[in-house]
Amino acid sequence: MKPLFPSSLALALAVTCAPAQAADITTHVLDISRGEGGSGIPVTLSRQSSDGSWESIAQTRTGANGRAEDFGDHDALNAGTYLLSFDMTAYDESPSAPFFPVITIAFVVTEDDGTYHVPVLVSPYGYSTYRGN
Repeated sequence: MKPLFPSSLALALAVTCAPAQAADITTHVLDISRGEGGSGIPVTLSRQSSDGSWESIAQTRTGANGRAEDFGDHDALNAGTYLLSFDMTAYDESPSAPFFPVITIAFVVTEDDGTYHVPVLVSPYGYSTYRGN
């Protein structure tokens, strides 16, 4: 029996129809002193270059629930070292001027198609983070 598609056409279709491999990076700011998400906080995502410098690749703000999920071109997020930077001076719900005006968290993406959720728990005089899901 003759194949329905020539092998070169089948291979071309398989390659062009395969989904792109890219990491998914999200974050969430939870104000544990209030028990609510920290809204309106500017967040910058940077990637470390081969020379060790940092290149800003996306900027966004946390939404009403404290989540930031839109870091631009999703296909550009692959294995490497990344940095999330939170400008806490713009957090209007803080009871006073923040003791930590900028929170930076460096983390490593090892899987091009992995999910990397990096939450930040904040209070007036401290913060904590972990790899979420």
